[in-house]
Order: sequence, then C-alpha cells, then structure tokens
Amino acid sequence: MSSPAPRAAGHDHQGPDHRAGRPGHRTGPDALWSVEDHLADILAAVRPLEPIELNLLDAQGCLLVEDVTVPVSLPPFDNSSMDGYAVRVTDVAGASEEFPAVLEVVGDIAAGLAESPHVGPGQAARIMTGAPLPSGAEAVVPVEWTDGGLGGGPVTGMRARSKAPEGAGGQVRVHRPAEARAHVRAQGSDVRAGDRALAAGTVLGPPQIGLLAAIGRGRVRVRPRPRVVVLSTGSELVQPDEPLAHGQIYDSNSFALTAAAHDAGAIAYRVGAVTDDAETLRATIEDQLVRADLLVTTGGVSVGAYDVVKEALAHVADEDEPGSGVEFRKLAMQPGKPQGFGSVGPDHTPLLALPGNPVSSYVSFELFVRPAIRTLMGLPDVHRPRVRATLTAGKALTSPKGRRQFLRATHTDGSVTPVGGAGSHLVAALAHADALIVVPEDVESVEPGTEVEVVLLG
Repeated sequence: MSSPAPRAAGHDHQGPDHRAGRPGHRTGPDALWSVEDHLADILAAVRPLEPIELNLLDAQGCLLVEDVTVPVSLPPFDNSSMDGYAVRVTDVAGASEEFPAVLEVVGDIAAGLAESPHVGPGQAARIMTGAPLPSGAEAVVPVEWTDGGLGGGPVTGMRARSKAPEGAGGQVRVHRPAEARAHVRAQGSDVRAGDRALAAGTVLGPPQIGLLAAIGRGRVRVRPRPRVVVLSTGSELVQPDEPLAHGQIYDSNSFALTAAAHDAGAIAYRVGAVTDDAETLRATIEDQLVRADLLVTTGGVSVGAYDVVKEALAHVADEDEPGSGVEFRKLAMQPGKPQGFGSVGPDHTPLLALPGNPVSSYVSFELFVRPAIRTLMGLPDVHRPRVRATLTAGKALTSPKGRRQFLRATHTDGSVTPVGGAGSHLVAALAHADALIVVPEDVESVEPGTEVEVVLLG
C-alpha cells in the first residue's frame, strides 16, 4: 500500500515489527489459539498513544498524564453562601423578633462586583450568593432572618433591587443573631493555591472537567482518544433505509461496532459496507489509514470462497512494508473462531479482522477490540468487569468440548439467565443481553444452579 498522508502529531505507532516475540505464538494453518494467547498477542503489539494537549471538553474520558496544581485558591475570596445581609456580629447580638437589630443599609453587593462598600458599626450591606464579603463585615444573615429591608421580603424582590443604581439607603431589621463567619465560604475552603487538584493517571469525567475549569485550566495534557475505523465487508450488505433485494441483508455490524468503539472511548468512524472484491477492500483500507489508530474489519475471515479480507490482507507484507501483515487464526472459542490480527501501512497501524456473523463480531469486539482501544488510551483497566453468578435456566447448557463458549445473558442480583440460542446470527437476543456467560473449554454441560463466570457488558 502506498504511503498515506501524515498522521496527527503526538500519536505513537507500532515499531518496525510489532509481531516479534509474540506470546504463545502458534504456527500452521490448523493451529488453534486460546482466547488468552490471542488477546495477549494483541495487547503486546498495541502501545498507548503519545500525550497531546487538548481543550477541556475534547479531553473528556481521556487519561491525564500530568499532575495539575491549583494556581488560585477556591473560592478565591471569602464569599456569601446565602442571599442576605453582610453584618458585624456585635451589631446583631441579642437580636430577636420582639427586639430586632435595626441597621443602616449602605449598599448592594452582587456576585462579580469589583468594588463593595465598607460595613461599619450599625451598618449592613445587602449581599447575593457568591458575592465577596465586604470589609468590616464578619457574617451574613439570610434574608429570611430579616424584614427584607425597605419593606421588602422575598429574595426575588431583593435581587431586583440590587440592580438599581443606588444601593444605599433605608434600613433592615434583623430578627436573629449570627456567629462570626456564619454563612461565609472561606477563601481556599475547597482547595488552596499550590494543592494538587488532580493526579496523573486520572480519567477525566464531568466532575474533573468542572474542577479544571474552576481553577482556570482550559487545556490539559492527556492521552487522546484513539481513532478507530470500522469496515464491514460483503456484497450482500445493504444500508438501512434502502430496499432489500432477494439475498440481501442490512449491514448491522458496522453500526454495532462503531457504536461499541465510541462506547469504549474511541473517536469512531464508520465506513459503509465494502463489496467482495479484494482490490476494492485494499484500496478502501489504504484510504482510511490517514485517520486510523486502529482498523476493525468484520466479515470475510473464514474459509469461504469470497472471504476477501483474507485474500486482500494475508499477503500484505512485502519488501515495501517490512514488519506489516495480517495473520488469520482459529481460536478455541464459540462464537468467533476465525480471527485476524496484524498491522497494515507504513505506520504499522493495528488491524483486527473479526468474523461477519453479528454475534460473533460483537463478542469478538468485547473480548479483543475493546481492550485494544483502552490500551491505546493508556487506561489502567482495559477489561470488562467479571463476576460469579448463579445460572438460572430451564435446562442444562451444553458447550462444545475444547471451545470456550460465550453465551448472551441477563444478569440480576447475583443470578444470570441465558437469552436466545447459541446461533451466531441471532442479533435480536444480543440486543436484550447485558452479560456473557463464560463456559470453559473443558466443560460440556452446565446445570441450573451452578455458579458460572459472567462478563458484564453494561
């Protein structure tokens, strides 16, 4: 394949021969790989992407690669936690409904106000939530503890008056005493300047994004989300909303896997179904290399006469692309026995070739592609959680000897129930599953009530 346009700066790609030293390497066309060996081979060849600096919203879901220090305390100044009046403690000592403290209102203080009046003996300043505590004041009394000043009452009325050009004038009656610092948020009570706000290795979710914005950080250094391109193959595939002719089916795999890649944290690109032509597929993959950190194909990896992925990629390694190539394998699993893995292009972009049956492709994605995506992101935990649960079923589950079976299921309160049959074409049952039951290679039957291993997909 010819060289694509340069990739985005900061992306680290595989070296000259990412397949060297593969763990558990098998040889021969009939060699049978274990699930563990195939996954280990993939993860050994995929390295986290190089860090780049991103705007906050673009960094959501990414791994922070630097400690972030607080440049300014939060809050940056003492401020009011209530709508009310900033007062001196001695002026409201002993105040009650019967004998209120009567104070002169010297002005209004709104949030964001650059200047505020000084509060002296016998005085108060009307203050809004978040506004800075004025000099001289020691506490804030909520507006509910007062007559609202100038005959006012509700908070809305108080806010409306704060917009008037002249804030000073009038009196307020305070009906309760206040202790020092009452209803005052102290400077630095959240975090102080010089504190570590977030540690390297933090995954940035909404609260972390909010904290970074609050301390004034608009950009951060993170490992970016990988760009994943998904291609489905098959001349029988038709896009949704188009009419079906005899022998045709709708392309569901590219939609499901693109959505799964996005769910895993990637920037996912879907390519429409490619016809069963090896040269067309090779050209399509070459065109997509410019925007891919990982390529995923589905279909055309078994032993059929029209398995064009194998035809197009099995001999891609040549003198112009040393170290690249895709190897096609048989795995000791069901569904998903045929798999392909390797790299293509001058940057040795990883490529995972998945089977075409909808259940096979999705299970393969969860077991192999999702961990690869999470590894590219540099995340510490790349696998779906696994638990033990009690099998709830009307009859025993059967499983082929020597194959690890993954059965669609629903998981609730420590029990797991199969949904649908074992067929790898039963996509409707997959839509109702939130878990996979794992039946080991050496187990041929599982009775109801047995504790089984479960992969949680939710």
